Amino acid sequence: MNRQIILDGKNLTLDQVVEVARNHTQVTISDHAVDAVKASRKIVDDIVASKKVTYGVNTGFGSLVKVSIPQEETRQLQENLIRTHSSGFGDPLKEEEVRAIMLIRINSLLKGYSGIRLSTIETLMSMLNNRVVPFIPEKGSLGASGDLAQLSHMVLPMLGLGKAYFRGELMAGRKAMEQAGIPTIHLEAKEGLALINGTTVLTGIGALATYDAIELLKLSDIAGALSLEVHNGIISAFDEELHIIRPQNGQLATARNIRHLLKGSTLTTPATADRVQDPYTLRCMPQIHGASKDTIAYVKEKVDIELNSVTDNPIITRSGDVISGGNFHGEPLAQPFDFLGIGVAEIGNVSERRVERLVNTNLSGLPSFLVKHPGVNSGFMITQYAAASLASENKILAHPASVDSITSCENQEDFVSMGTTAARTAREIVKNSRRILATEIMAACQAIDFILDRGSLGEGTKIAYEAFRQQVKFLENDKEIEMYDELEKATEVLIKGDFLKEVENQVPLDIQYQ
Repeated sequence: MNRQIILDGKNLTLDQVVEVARNHTQVTISDHAVDAVKASRKIVDDIVASKKVTYGVNTGFGSLVKVSIPQEETRQLQENLIRTHSSGFGDPLKEEEVRAIMLIRINSLLKGYSGIRLSTIETLMSMLNNRVVPFIPEKGSLGASGDLAQLSHMVLPMLGLGKAYFRGELMAGRKAMEQAGIPTIHLEAKEGLALINGTTVLTGIGALATYDAIELLKLSDIAGALSLEVHNGIISAFDEELHIIRPQNGQLATARNIRHLLKGSTLTTPATADRVQDPYTLRCMPQIHGASKDTIAYVKEKVDIELNSVTDNPIITRSGDVISGGNFHGEPLAQPFDFLGIGVAEIGNVSERRVERLVNTNLSGLPSFLVKHPGVNSGFMITQYAAASLASENKILAHPASVDSITSCENQEDFVSMGTTAARTAREIVKNSRRILATEIMAACQAIDFILDRGSLGEGTKIAYEAFRQQVKFLENDKEIEMYDELEKATEVLIKGDFLKEVENQVPLDIQYQ
């Protein structure tokens, strides 16, 4: 791949984060950003030379701000910071998450307000381009004063310390750097703080979750449209005239998506005197899915801002002032990521209820649990149990992390965001809800195989059905399958993204009404 993304601290997009994190797209630095970084570093060098007492340059950190550090110990100060702050716990973050974190940190530093050397940024960029991925435990951040613990783990291999993956293999950090041909470094004044004091971990995890949530919202409309056809649903509930008089953006977008997916379908029906309305999970898809679409649109707006923000402390201004503020505080994203989890959990909730309608013979009119000979065969019985379990787990995970706080650093850092916890739980909710939607699509396609002789699918649902059936086949009876394997196939169809692209090539889907 020859394509490169040029980083300038100003124009990084969510799509580019995904390209670099998941597709290993290379990055380089713009000339303008190089000049800004050098100018900022000169200010720090002048402070060091003048011996002016400045937080983060020649003082201790946090509540140790009043402790002055001799010039000859400033390098050791920065290394000590990284060694002691790397106090994370738990399973390692996924490679794509760490790559997103590295990318966002580089982009933030390139704005030229952090006083870091260009060569230090280039070391981190070389690691990113050569697939050196630091081992970062997922837990340990309060989401304020930055993601200190996790970002310290990111920096360790730069110093020849810690652990890192090189092209997927975990090894000592120094060995990973050697195998990639990247020299290790010593940190100079201010650099350790510049690398670890920021919202980068919560932003990286949350950005990928946001991207996946956008896709999930489109998939939810596909799943819902397929389920609607199984139940010979009433299409009148999606008329634009109904929704334009309550012009909620996501609601309008959902109604239009459903109309486009079902265009030409003969498996739906208009309202009649004998049948006026469907259950909420079918009739109210525009209102339910639409509310989550509006949530995700709001979260994406906040993510887009944070991708190109300075979250360091202290800040080195263009005029040479050093300002100690609070841009490292995660509250501006902690609340949105909590909101993201709530919005996506609702998609899992409504999808699970549609799964129940599909497998319940009393609600669908189809064979119990969507199998030709129920009794000796259980069919889709336990898929609904599993989906219900995930939906219920989401309700626990959706408890907002941002309403919690705990005092740290001798009461200097006395109100924290818990934003990284919010991002991590949102990520898990996305994962759970994707599995529920995969279950719904799988069950809906199974149900459609029972009713295809009754009519034809819509323009969009036909593409979706056929694309899904290329990967996951009709389940004839229990003895031919292991349900876990089939559900894994269905989930992988959604993760890979080709299924959604194939539908969108013919039927564009939006999360906002344009």
